[in-house]
Amino acid sequence: MSLFTLENRAARRIFLHRHLLSDAPQGDSQGSALLDVITRLGFVQLDSINTVARAHDLILFSRKARYRPNHLKSLYEEDRALFEHWTHDAAVIPLDFYPVWHLRRLRDAQTLQKRWSAARRAGFEGQFQAVLDQIKSEGPVSSSDVGKGEKKGSGGWWDWHPSKTALEYLWRSGALTVVGRDGFKKRYDLTERVLDQTIIDPANAPDESQTIDWCCNAALDRLGFATHGELAAFWAHISPAEARVWCKQNLDRGDIVQIEVQGAEGDLKSAFARPGIANDPALDIAPTKRLRVLSPFDPALRDRNRAERLFGFTYRIEVFVPEAKRKYGYYVFPILEGDRLIGRVDMKAFRNEDVLRIKALWPEDGVVWTDKRAAAFEAEAHRLTKLAGVSAVSFEDKWLRLGGP
Repeated sequence: MSLFTLENRAARRIFLHRHLLSDAPQGDSQGSALLDVITRLGFVQLDSINTVARAHDLILFSRKARYRPNHLKSLYEEDRALFEHWTHDAAVIPLDFYPVWHLRRLRDAQTLQKRWSAARRAGFEGQFQAVLDQIKSEGPVSSSDVGKGEKKGSGGWWDWHPSKTALEYLWRSGALTVVGRDGFKKRYDLTERVLDQTIIDPANAPDESQTIDWCCNAALDRLGFATHGELAAFWAHISPAEARVWCKQNLDRGDIVQIEVQGAEGDLKSAFARPGIANDPALDIAPTKRLRVLSPFDPALRDRNRAERLFGFTYRIEVFVPEAKRKYGYYVFPILEGDRLIGRVDMKAFRNEDVLRIKALWPEDGVVWTDKRAAAFEAEAHRLTKLAGVSAVSFEDKWLRLGGP
């Protein structure tokens, strides 16, 4: 029997709708409205690079143009509606999902102790109790508050002092909770002092099979269609092998179906989806034509291979590439228009000069940088100043503003 084929334009519509990029970025951006955005996305990755705005702030601004960084800080640190932990990287996650992270905390407790014993400075295990006692008596701490007398080293992730490693381990394994950040420095407190006992009680957490089921179902709901590897990678909780077993079981029960998804180049790739994928409501929703700049860590771009397959857009961040070897720039932002990624831009906010400098822009092959697109980009750049904390925009190349060289 032939499989249903989801054509590329339809696949893009579903994908963008699931990632909240179909609608214009308008509406309330605080409190419950912001929590709804994060819940629908699943999580928002945190990142410290601040060339225009930090990744988490730009991710949320791309979906709610009224968003400002203090909205997330309030939801996280005052309302306690979010917790911070690990997916594929550090992220803020709806607090309702906390029990599901029990399996991740257990697995981190096992894997990190072994890995860090080999890769970090010796002795961090011996600091567990001292760190816990200090927090119990003094309240929340950051890494600079612990390990008095220890050689601090470079401060890089490869050279944490033992008490800093102990802090991170106790957080990742569950004894501590991150209660907020000063700048980008985490503050840790005892989990039992921060969160309600009901939500942290292991007896109320799903078991391993229930966690796998939740992870796969929740990932599929947020992706629209996916391979078993993509389901496993979404939360980075479970293994591809566990996701493969889940797919087989749910396929046999008829809870999911196997389809073919057409890529940007016309190629077909097998994936799993809900049985009603052919009539998905997103198929009737044309993505807004409003041009917007995305974070390199946007959920729609996190899986670079998937983005390339669906949009024909090859993107690699070049932060760790030596300057002479970079193809584009240190931190280049993709540009979305409708259901197309039409280019990328190198820009940076110079807050001491009160200006957002547009250094260079590269349209994708086949994209003509018309006057209309140039005007739309300039409007978006001016909108970004509100997030970047500057008031002016400067174009280093005149053609960027006028519509072509």
